[in-house]
Amino acid sequence: MASLVAILGSVTPPGRSLKVTEMVARYAREEAPGIDAHLINLRDYRISFADGRSPREFGDDTERVVSTIGDAAAVIFASPVYRGSFTGSLKNLLDHLPVEALMGKPCGIVAVGATDHHFLGVDWHLRDILGWFGALVAPTSVYLSAQDFVDGEPTQAALTQLRELVRTVIKLRAAAGVVGPLPLAARHR
Repeated sequence: MASLVAILGSVTPPGRSLKVTEMVARYAREEAPGIDAHLINLRDYRISFADGRSPREFGDDTERVVSTIGDAAAVIFASPVYRGSFTGSLKNLLDHLPVEALMGKPCGIVAVGATDHHFLGVDWHLRDILGWFGALVAPTSVYLSAQDFVDGEPTQAALTQLRELVRTVIKLRAAAGVVGPLPLAARHR
């Protein structure tokens, strides 16, 4: 069974980012019956600091999370905005992944911030890294700010954006595989 993994790249207490990441997993199950969609909330896992060792050399959750991402048919990354970019915990996880884990894999990006001032920070920085992997990234991402929530719940407009992102990533599965030349990271091994 194909799987979609929704990764919440934050270790802070549950909040708006968790709610939208849960909705991403739910929409994936609704949009593609038979897909195994689940959430990886980095708060719930112990991921070692990436220091060049293989993930299997750590005695924590690092190998299991890296393997789950590598086995997934699609991945959607969600992150709150931290200092105009995505979180260090998500960057650390990405540093553990071999290029094959995301190469040619459909991916989407969701960012949650307080205001619209940093609406492209997560997108730009994460898109650069996903390009290094040769991932098939949805052409647009979802950015939600405080105005997209009422009483801590996403508005209907926010939910529509999330559903559209999920639909796009699922459609990209049809083109999954390396599109274009191999990413530089895969050519020089």
